[in-house]
Amino acid sequence: MTDPDPRRPAEKKDPMLLVPLYEHPADRPEAWERLIRSAGAGLVHSVVLNPDSGPGTAPDERFAAVAARLKDAGVPVLGYADTDYGRRPHAAVVQDLLRHRDWYATDGAFLDQASADPALLPHYGRLAVAARAAGARTLVLNHGVHPHPGYVPLADLLVTFEGPWDAYRDAAAAPPSWTADHPPQRFCHLVYAVPPGAPAAELAAERRAAVHCAVPGTGAHPWGTLPYALEATG
Repeated sequence: MTDPDPRRPAEKKDPMLLVPLYEHPADRPEAWERLIRSAGAGLVHSVVLNPDSGPGTAPDERFAAVAARLKDAGVPVLGYADTDYGRRPHAAVVQDLLRHRDWYATDGAFLDQASADPALLPHYGRLAVAARAAGARTLVLNHGVHPHPGYVPLADLLVTFEGPWDAYRDAAAAPPSWTADHPPQRFCHLVYAVPPGAPAAELAAERRAAVHCAVPGTGAHPWGTLPYALEATG
C-alpha cells in the first residue's frame, strides 16, 4: 500500500469510528443492535471483540453471533489481546489471536497495551507476523501514546492517544513531526469521559487522526458505552 503525498492537507471530514464495546451482548443488547445497524452506514472502521479481556476460556455463542452480523455488514472484527507492554509472552498473545479466529471468525487483531519503546520493536514485529499468519487483515496496535516511528510499518493503525477528555482537550495540538510522513488513516485516538457536545471528532481531525472513538463512559470501565456518533444515529 502506497501512502498518499504527506504534504497534501488532510481531508476535512469526521474521523471514522473504531469501536471497543466491552459489554456482553446479553447485558447490553440494545447497544450491540445499534452498533450493528450503524455498521453498514460507512461510519465504522472496525469493532473490537473482547469477551473476557481476550477471547475467554471457551466460545461464547452471543459474541459469535454479533461478530458474524458485523462481518456480514462489511465491518472488520478485531480480536482483543493484551500484550502488557511487551511483558506478556509471545505464545500467550498468539493463543488469544488463534482463539478469536477459531471461535469468532475475527478478521483482525487489536493488540492492547502495546509498548512505545524502540527496544521492543523485534518483539512486536514477531507478533505482527503471527497475527497476519492467523488471518488478521486489519492489525491495530494500541500504544495510547505516540510510539517510536518504527512501529508504523508493523500495523495498519496505531492508537496514539487513549485517555480522558480533559487530558485530550489539554494535550499539545501538534503531533510529532514524523506523523506527517504518513496519512491520517494510520492513526486513531480513543477518548473517554467525553461530555456531550465536546469537539472530540474535530480535535482528532486537527491532530491528523482519521479514526477515533469518543465515549461518555468513565472510571475503570469506560468502554462499555457507545461513541456519541453512533448514539446519534438512532
